[in-house]
Amino acid sequence: MPTWLIIVLAVVAVLVLWIIGSYNGLVRLRNRVRDQWAQIDVQLKRRFDLIPNLVETVKGYAKHESDTLENVVKARNTYLSATTPEAQMEANGELTQAISKLFALAEAYPDLKANTNFVKMQEDLKETEDKISYARQFYNDTVLQYNNKVEVIPTNIIAGMFGFKKEAFFEAQGAERENVQVKF
Repeated sequence: MPTWLIIVLAVVAVLVLWIIGSYNGLVRLRNRVRDQWAQIDVQLKRRFDLIPNLVETVKGYAKHESDTLENVVKARNTYLSATTPEAQMEANGELTQAISKLFALAEAYPDLKANTNFVKMQEDLKETEDKISYARQFYNDTVLQYNNKVEVIPTNIIAGMFGFKKEAFFEAQGAERENVQVKF
């Protein structure tokens, strides 16, 4: 076999192996992005499971604060009806703000702050909020790795050929960036 044919076959083999490796790397990162989103979703589900109990506990102490309680329930339902990660991210911002206002109500009702059920649920929700925060960080780190791979040369060629698209970062929405204001 001529030397030039061996060289051509070797170059083709290296190129094919590189394409396979790049494709598999992109698939792994895309799946990791999806997995990290699922981890956020698990924590958000935990948060949503806690909210009805928390709202019922607060109702007994703060009957005239129904607007705040309704906003929490409404924000929870908005998230549950969201169908895309982007819509869920936006709904999550609304819910975060509503929960912050709910906890601010506790400051106005000393008996509520002393209620052991409320305190326990508040601690559970705070722990869940911390887990959501960590899950967001991991998600965004994974999205960064994936997006870099999709955009940098030479893997962007493979990404374009096989339809890999950039993923959205989990960013704080406008309402989440503002300080919570509670007026009585």
